[in-house]
Amino acid sequence: MAQLKDPGMRKASQPPIDIGIDEASRRQIADGLCHLLADTYTLYLKTHNYHWNVTGPMFQTLHLMFEEQYTELATAVDEIAERIRALGYPAPGSYKEFSELSSIKENPGEIVEAADMVSQLVQDQETVVRTARSIFPPVEAASDEPTADLLTQRMQVHEKTAWMLRSLLA
Repeated sequence: MAQLKDPGMRKASQPPIDIGIDEASRRQIADGLCHLLADTYTLYLKTHNYHWNVTGPMFQTLHLMFEEQYTELATAVDEIAERIRALGYPAPGSYKEFSELSSIKENPGEIVEAADMVSQLVQDQETVVRTARSIFPPVEAASDEPTADLLTQRMQVHEKTAWMLRSLLA
């Protein structure tokens, strides 16, 4: 995993973070969340791109479905970033950082057929689930219930979305 920058933003007058999770655990959890944020943001961009560029007989259905999905993802990136901040670390926020941290494959400049868009988004939704699931061991070890709750919610959304998209390919 990528190394987080030290949270040296704290001023001398600010008290240290004391939420019952030690510094090393907070760092490890925040690092995992940075990967989740990058995957989620990359999936947001890809889904929004597909919303704009989908064509064919399923245009209306997919155009609306993709809009619902990218709107939900836009909210999710904010929640994930805010959790990283609550743990005391800066959230990544640049395309460069996201491209280095993300497991989602992009296909810039390619013309993608509607069925391939759906198939790729199924894979990408499942990738985000795997990223979220990979963060659970340090979260559980630290008894970090707020992060566990966030991860559980994200996994539920992405698993359901993958199922719905997969159903279009049946």
